[in-house]
Amino acid sequence: MAFLYSKGRFLGFKRGQRNQHEHTALIQLENVSSKEETNYYLGKRIAYLYRAPTAKNGSKFRCIWGRVTRPHGNSGVVRAKFRHNLPPRAMGSAVRVMMYPSNI
Repeated sequence: MAFLYSKGRFLGFKRGQRNQHEHTALIQLENVSSKEETNYYLGKRIAYLYRAPTAKNGSKFRCIWGRVTRPHGNSGVVRAKFRHNLPPRAMGSAVRVMMYPSNI
């Protein structure tokens, strides 16, 4: 059975000692622990799903789409850019890393 996505966790935003850059999110990928293992995920799409108080199109679930752009450090964390910046309340929550587009 092939899985459509793997799990990840939104850690926070890219930052320096004093400045935070909200346009780039840091994502910890599940079962990925080295920089070399992140190469497979580069370019893959990410979905952050959340529940809103009011229904749109018959559903209270909404999604913010993004894409893995590059590795971050040496421990399996990647940088991602989303169409709309992720809200701060999303820190620590789960994201779905889709297994497409394929670059094999």
